[in-house]
Amino acid sequence: MAKVTRESLMTLEAYAKARPEFRRKVMEHKKNRKVALGEHVTLLFEDELTVRYQIQEMLRIERIFEEEAIGHELETYNPLIPDGRNFKATMLIEYADVEVRRRELARLRNVEDRLWVQVEGAPRVYAIADEDLDREDEEKTSAVHFVRFELTDAMAAALRGGAALSVGVDHENYRAEANPLPAAVRDALVAGLD
Repeated sequence: MAKVTRESLMTLEAYAKARPEFRRKVMEHKKNRKVALGEHVTLLFEDELTVRYQIQEMLRIERIFEEEAIGHELETYNPLIPDGRNFKATMLIEYADVEVRRRELARLRNVEDRLWVQVEGAPRVYAIADEDLDREDEEKTSAVHFVRFELTDAMAAALRGGAALSVGVDHENYRAEANPLPAAVRDALVAGLD
């Protein structure tokens, strides 16, 4: 899958004009890349468009226009784009109440390591989490994690051939799954495999 390049980014001025329509397009695109696992865990499966949007938003919010700083954003976010034989996702753990969130994040230490995807007829593939930095300490996990699921050639071939895809989490304090994923979500993810 293509990476975001300097040439694919808009200037701050151009983005300000294009943002409403671009944002609408990205939000529509994300609908088929978002998976709820129970009430409190959401996975957003990333691709070039979702990452480009994130970079554009960071540039806008931080008013970044220097080439070196733009290059830093590209280096930071491009690793979130799948590279043909894997799925990459942002994991969000969401609790509205601050005290409940604090308590649950303590109970959910290592939850990011218990995320899985499963291609019909194959074993589960568990996430490789937070390769950029550790997002957990002795007391709690983070509310945001970046995860990668590595697929074998046989798994990718099976998905391209129509096999079902499931996603879940089997942590001792939180279990949920989407089994199988809706066809539109499955197809959006499979489109990024080479």
